[in-house]
Amino acid sequence: MICHITAFLLGFILDLIIGDPYWMPHPVRLMGSFILVYDKAFFKPVGKKNAQRIKGLLLVLLLLILTGGITAALLFAAYKINIFWGIGLEAVLSCYAFAAKSLKTESMKVYKALQTGDIDASRKAVSMIVGRDTQALDMAGVARAAVETVAENTSDGVIAPLLYTCIGGPVLGMLYKAVNTMDSMVGYHNDKYENYGFFAAKLDDIVNFIPARLSALLMIIAAAISGREYDAGNAMRIFKRDRFNHKSPNSAQTESACAGALKIRLAGDASYFGKIVKKPFIGDDDRPIETEDIKRVNRLMLVSAWLMFIIGWALLTAVMFIMPHLSF
Repeated sequence: MICHITAFLLGFILDLIIGDPYWMPHPVRLMGSFILVYDKAFFKPVGKKNAQRIKGLLLVLLLLILTGGITAALLFAAYKINIFWGIGLEAVLSCYAFAAKSLKTESMKVYKALQTGDIDASRKAVSMIVGRDTQALDMAGVARAAVETVAENTSDGVIAPLLYTCIGGPVLGMLYKAVNTMDSMVGYHNDKYENYGFFAAKLDDIVNFIPARLSALLMIIAAAISGREYDAGNAMRIFKRDRFNHKSPNSAQTESACAGALKIRLAGDASYFGKIVKKPFIGDDDRPIETEDIKRVNRLMLVSAWLMFIIGWALLTAVMFIMPHLSF
């Protein structure tokens, strides 16, 4: 247990300091490459519904087995060498599971582009972190897209990986990342992926059910302790009212808390793959969204991450001290 606690701490600190250096190999990129290879070999955009779903289910099972098996084998081998190798590898794998630094870095590229007034550069920067079409976005639309992405990924990229890695170490953390990666690549509700990505999307909904709600509550607490620019009471009000204003049962949880905390309106209709997708608004249009809101949502994300880490680390420490006194 002491090894896991130490690695959890080191992994969190490593993520905050170095994030995801592009020159280093990353498990998520390997997962993405596997999905692309599998798609090329087995997936065809037309076909019978059941056949499509079976192929999608096999993708889910194969990637989860490979991810869990390889992660567990690497950790076992490292700890067999010695405890320091084990803790070191566990810390690095934990760092790979977290994405707070990367989320801030990529969204702040949008912030910097917006500050220059270059709309083309701004659209290009935000296109790297969102799935929607960005060619027609104005400055406010670019800022809104960036804020929504940070708010949503506070759960997917930060709190959920922290929670699962705390509970089950890098094995469970990497399994979560595999599910999240599959959903982001094939879990679309469109003609191409509706059936093939069915199981990936449903599994993602399941594994994010608790983390999304926990993330929203942490974001509300973060709003209460992050200064006068945030309104925790309004965050709670909008969260209660708008947290299901999305097709996904999870996506609007953190977006609603964020919209309320910043007193802005998010979501609404957006274009995906050239088609307008109707979406309800989240939050009230109390003021126009502005570039500074990207900084503000990043502060909410980072404070929420620290809160989750402190809770997780405290629980692990408590379990470590309680376990020797339990008799079975």
